[in-house]
Amino acid sequence: MPIAAKIFLALGGVGMFLAVTLGAFGAHALKKTLTPEVMAVYQTAVNYHVYHALGLLAVGLLALHLPDSGALRWAGILMAAGLLLFSGSLYALSLSGIRGLGAITPLGGAAFLVAWLLLAVAVIRAD
Repeated sequence: MPIAAKIFLALGGVGMFLAVTLGAFGAHALKKTLTPEVMAVYQTAVNYHVYHALGLLAVGLLALHLPDSGALRWAGILMAAGLLLFSGSLYALSLSGIRGLGAITPLGGAAFLVAWLLLAVAVIRAD
């Protein structure tokens, strides 16, 4: 198995584990602690976490077929970075109340956008 496939599949699996864990934690432990507005921010973090952990699994599966694609490799790197920056900042904001953390969120969103475009480029360039 190509190393890129192995890395992105593993990141996707761990990412999904964490998404389910953090989603359950929010639904059960934080339900009575967070205001509805802050819970909505936390839920946004969980939703995008799930979508992009699944995206990492897709990158890993595509890497089995496109092991030499630099665009695909960068798609996976940016997707993982987006997870940390976007969902991570929203989790931290929800739990800490530090509003300044919201300034990091758009960087993660931009990483997600570029990652999806690079995934499309990798597929279009494939033989």
